[in-house]
Amino acid sequence: MQRSVVFVHGTGVREESYNATLETVRSALAGLRPGVDVRGCFWGREAGAGLALDGASIPDYTGSGGGRKEDEDVAVWGVLYRDPGYELRLLSLRTAVVSGMGRGQSPAQKLFEQLSAYVPSPEVRAAFAERGMSSALDAAVRTVAESPELRDAAATADEGGYEHRHAFARAVVAATLAAAVERGADSVDGIERDALLSFVSADLHTQGRTLAGTVARAAATPALLALSWQARRRRGALNDGLILPAVGDILRYQARGHALRRLIKRTIEHAPGDAVTVIAHSLGGVACVDLMMQEEIKRVDQLITVGSQAPFFYETGALVSLEHPQMPPEHFPRRWLNLYDRRDLLSFSAARVFPAHASDHEVDNRQPFPFSHSAYWSNRRVWDAIGTWMG
Repeated sequence: MQRSVVFVHGTGVREESYNATLETVRSALAGLRPGVDVRGCFWGREAGAGLALDGASIPDYTGSGGGRKEDEDVAVWGVLYRDPGYELRLLSLRTAVVSGMGRGQSPAQKLFEQLSAYVPSPEVRAAFAERGMSSALDAAVRTVAESPELRDAAATADEGGYEHRHAFARAVVAATLAAAVERGADSVDGIERDALLSFVSADLHTQGRTLAGTVARAAATPALLALSWQARRRRGALNDGLILPAVGDILRYQARGHALRRLIKRTIEHAPGDAVTVIAHSLGGVACVDLMMQEEIKRVDQLITVGSQAPFFYETGALVSLEHPQMPPEHFPRRWLNLYDRRDLLSFSAARVFPAHASDHEVDNRQPFPFSHSAYWSNRRVWDAIGTWMG
């Protein structure tokens, strides 16, 4: 039986920290289960909190250090190198375009056939060959063209499918560069990367186009700035660095959590194999519990929550999907490992709340709060417990 793992991050996480944590998780699982396919579910941009009016609700936002933005394009590429299908997955969450009753193929069908049969032109091949990436390009094109992310994204394409073509091109370039570096090739700089992207984009008739609409909004993120003791003087910076990404994510989830749950579900659907283990941290664990309470998620037979508030939400009546004294439905996974640390004030016991489903395992990250909340992934005892429990 082939098993894959889907990792869902927690509240307040954005690109830089997500990428670092995902690499740690992949490395640890490779030691426990060599060859296991680990897929990340990055939801910080798509379903995380943002300021729709650029901080208009926060007194003296820009004057107190708010609104400084990191290089968003660099951050997005950081996610794409680890998950080339990321932007295609976001596009697949759109409402599918309803084709008319006319003859012939729909725009979605045409786009899918064109992209799934894409063959790089001689010019594109030459550009990648000059950098020693010919074989990596061929493998990347096959991987993206055959991916479930492309199939599902194409269903939402309108006439022309410009955003979908551009997302396809970025996925191919990201997968090519990541594979080449993994094989020992030198990494190219951003200028060369963008030049390669322009070759592929020109092949797909989207040169000069950029993502717009929903996906563009998902690509806007606040900067992650250091917390200062001068809280009032630096209220904007404090809001960007702590309140918005951490508290804001929780508030947005409670109000509009369906976006996060849909993205988790789609990521699981795209994971390969016969069985899926979901590892979810913090608010990600809450969202996974809610999702699996509300509907049966095929192939998921193991759930691992780490530093999660799901049991507390349930006990306090704040869990979206289930209200006490109701118990989980029959389709909810029977194998649920919950890891917590007494020093982590955002972690809770699940076994006494859901005795028929959850098993608790206490660990000690040997860090004070709030550092204890993000220290699980470097704790060897955490991975020992996960490896033993997964069987």
